[in-house]
Amino acid sequence: MKTVLLSLGVVGALTMAGAAQAQAQDAAKLAGEKGCLACHAVDKKVVGPAYKDVAAKYKGDKTAEAKLVKKVIAGGSGVWGQVPMPPNNVSEKDATTLVKWVLSQK
Repeated sequence: MKTVLLSLGVVGALTMAGAAQAQAQDAAKLAGEKGCLACHAVDKKVVGPAYKDVAAKYKGDKTAEAKLVKKVIAGGSGVWGQVPMPPNNVSEKDATTLVKWVLSQK
């Protein structure tokens, strides 16, 4: 019985890992579709900051997700220099998906 439960636990963990990877791929695809990657990259500054730098800056900030969702939708400036980020035509749901993905970068 322990072997069966352990096996189910491993399968469950692998399924969850696979689901997380699929969600990350979907979010990366969404970033491309919404034009985010024209100004950002995961690992290097383009026009805007690298997503890994954004994740590092907001690590541990419990209000980061909400703040960044608003910023993705409305745009903003001043946090990463003088180049403003324009407002983006994304739903709150898509903005939340994108922000969660950005904040997960290492």
